[in-house]
Amino acid sequence: MDLNAIKAKLGEMQTQNTNSNSGGGKNLFFKPSIGKQQIRVVPNKYNKSFPFTEMRFYYGIGNIRVIASPTNWGEKDPIMEFTKQLRSTNESENWKLAKKLDPKTRVFLPIVVRGQEDEGVKLWQFGKEVYQSFLNMAADEEIGDFTDILCGRDIKLTTVGPEVTGTKFNKTTISPSLKISALAEGEDVINSMLENQADPKKVTKQLSYDEIKNELQSWLSPEDDNDEGSISSEPPVAFDSNEPAKSNYSTSNVAPKKSKGDQFDDMFKDDDLPF
Repeated sequence: MDLNAIKAKLGEMQTQNTNSNSGGGKNLFFKPSIGKQQIRVVPNKYNKSFPFTEMRFYYGIGNIRVIASPTNWGEKDPIMEFTKQLRSTNESENWKLAKKLDPKTRVFLPIVVRGQEDEGVKLWQFGKEVYQSFLNMAADEEIGDFTDILCGRDIKLTTVGPEVTGTKFNKTTISPSLKISALAEGEDVINSMLENQADPKKVTKQLSYDEIKNELQSWLSPEDDNDEGSISSEPPVAFDSNEPAKSNYSTSNVAPKKSKGDQFDDMFKDDDLPF
């Protein structure tokens, strides 16, 4: 594990915090259960210097619950292109919608669950809070490289449920074991853990540019069954994040010169939009 890369990422996240204040099977993925558990982070087969894999996702757009951003694979993202256009206007509601459409970062980490080593390496997916805790831990010289296969440390998890968090979700906190230990007993077992890992970018379903664009279009215009009306130049209406997604563009009764589909396609003619 490259501690310089860890510290660089920690600094980046701390800067982001300051600014903000102004597809595999079930057995492949690990989900902490309520109570206490112990895991071991396994060195990442696909990036030996940095165990974490960051990916971007959209939630609640169209009929697909979760959409992976094509930028995860270095490809163009129609939703990002659309939010760039929204931010090019002076309308505050457009900026609010653009923020609503920004992707969320999720982090994947290869781990083994202590007591369940026979199930092999799993992927743990988590958000910003757990990610920063891992980075803080990695940057602590007294803890050292907890991914070291011979002299690393297990990670202790404590998970509480909705009755404690006051939300619909569980919350997990992490801390390092005080004891230094090996990843596993036996060279063959260790080598198997190092080699038999799933690549998050290969087990995540990838939609095409056009599929994502169609999902965005249907979300923007849910009542548009017959291409009646036109996309309005008025700013999108704001909506409560706790309410179901509503149409963000009003329709007029005036016969359009172009269908909504044609107008929506016009938004994506610029092939040189930066990412």
